[in-house]
Amino acid sequence: MQYLLLIYDDEKARWGVPADARDALTAEYKQLVGELVRDKIYVGGNPLEQTQSASSVRVREGKTHVTDGPFAETREQLGGYFLIEAPDMAAARAIAARLPGARNGTVEVRPIVPHSM
Repeated sequence: MQYLLLIYDDEKARWGVPADARDALTAEYKQLVGELVRDKIYVGGNPLEQTQSASSVRVREGKTHVTDGPFAETREQLGGYFLIEAPDMAAARAIAARLPGARNGTVEVRPIVPHSM
């Protein structure tokens, strides 16, 4: 079964650290991705740009409304995601706990609803 691991953190804190600390964190993610690829668990994932680059789109009564910025102001922002293949929720949670972002933020684990097209 596939699971989406949504990585939330305080983007101001994440982007406010020195470049060498961000580079070290990126290296940790790359190592973990390598292990998950090797074990045929990793399906995909990416970090996201800061929320200031986001747009929110809503359609109400047939009219499209676009707002610059994220949908809501929160303490933690969605900073990236992993899509993984795991046998069950317990295994997906164990992988989520290995993500460096879980140490200072939150990783939400969501099962993907399978469908055929």
